[in-house]
Amino acid sequence: MADKAFIKLGEKEVELPIYVGTEGEESIDINKLRDLTGFVTLDSGYKNTGATKSGITFLDGELGILRYRGYPIEQLAEKSNFMEVAYLLLYGELPTNDQFVDFTDRITHHTLVHEDVKQFFDGFPSNAHPMGQLCSLMCTLSSFYPDSLNPNMSKEATDLTIIRILAKMATVVSWIHKKSVGHPIMYPQNKYDYVSNFLYMTFGMRTEEYVPDPVVVDALDKLLILHADHEQNCSTSTVRMVGSSQANAYASVAAGVAALWGPLHGGANQQVIEMLEIIKADGGNVAKFVEKAKDKNDNFRLMGFGHRVYKNFDSRAKIIKEACDNVLNKLGVFDPVLDIAKQLEEVALKDPYFVERKLYPNVDFYSGIIYRAIGFPTEMFTVLFALGRLPGWLSQWKEMREANEPIGRPRQIYTGPTVRDYTNIAIR
Repeated sequence: MADKAFIKLGEKEVELPIYVGTEGEESIDINKLRDLTGFVTLDSGYKNTGATKSGITFLDGELGILRYRGYPIEQLAEKSNFMEVAYLLLYGELPTNDQFVDFTDRITHHTLVHEDVKQFFDGFPSNAHPMGQLCSLMCTLSSFYPDSLNPNMSKEATDLTIIRILAKMATVVSWIHKKSVGHPIMYPQNKYDYVSNFLYMTFGMRTEEYVPDPVVVDALDKLLILHADHEQNCSTSTVRMVGSSQANAYASVAAGVAALWGPLHGGANQQVIEMLEIIKADGGNVAKFVEKAKDKNDNFRLMGFGHRVYKNFDSRAKIIKEACDNVLNKLGVFDPVLDIAKQLEEVALKDPYFVERKLYPNVDFYSGIIYRAIGFPTEMFTVLFALGRLPGWLSQWKEMREANEPIGRPRQIYTGPTVRDYTNIAIR
């Protein structure tokens, strides 16, 4: 393959370098395009633009490939755990036993949140949206660690900031759930691992003993792994964009939370449950809504099927389907909404309309079912997404800082009025 690309503009021909990634991804390096030609590119939504070079996550939607630092997601979900994956994303290699023990021990001993933060938290109304609370509290935490605001932090200080955020976000998320049901918060227990501790703080009660169910722990651990990173999506790009101004990690993560809040990004699993509730309220006739989904003239959509990136199948969905079945079988949950979900799954996997169009159940479909079965209210789903995506956000923020990437500054094509003169208000 040629190592140069050529663009012809009138009589002028411009030579641009070709850059190839380690997985063979080909790109045209346009860093000097404007200097050489005066032109910029127009790429709405950045669908064809590589904004950065990254060594964290490889994604091939056509082939259904997702790898963290070179490790297939299938292997990590089967053999690893969320904390080990977090270490891998942050530091580039799987930890040794000593490294893992040190990493998890540090996180365990930073799960407590400063008591004064509760004063901010108590000011939220009980019906405040969980994502609004999470976004606010992440920014608030930066006020308690002024050392984290220094853009020239040492490696040790940067690592401590990352550890603090990983540890305290789980605690904060549990607070948000407790507030939604009117229960007092539960303080973390150092005897538990990360996921078990989160479940304890979320569902434990001061009035009785709570022991996390191993099947639930395993399912949630897998979900967090599968959501840990996903290349340069909207929220991840936001974290890098905000971080490129040398904004601190708390502010950058809060920006990622805000981006994830949008229903086109992080709200997909919530939309699955809302769709199932609609079908239930209408009488539970699955066949009726399947036909509505097939009707081009009907604006009804089946949520949780297909994926804008994965064109053939979502490798994450294959992994989490088994965990979903395990949770439902173990908990013995009787829920008409989940019964409707199982009927839809069966239709999607067998109906030629869905098979031919590759409208398979995706990870959002199964994650929504699992979260509901465990006992999370629908509005908490996106917050749980954020908890899983946190190691990826922090890894991307860390990578960007270490590479000394320039501040993000996209161009635009102006489409407003041309120059005009001001006229006095009296004669307009």
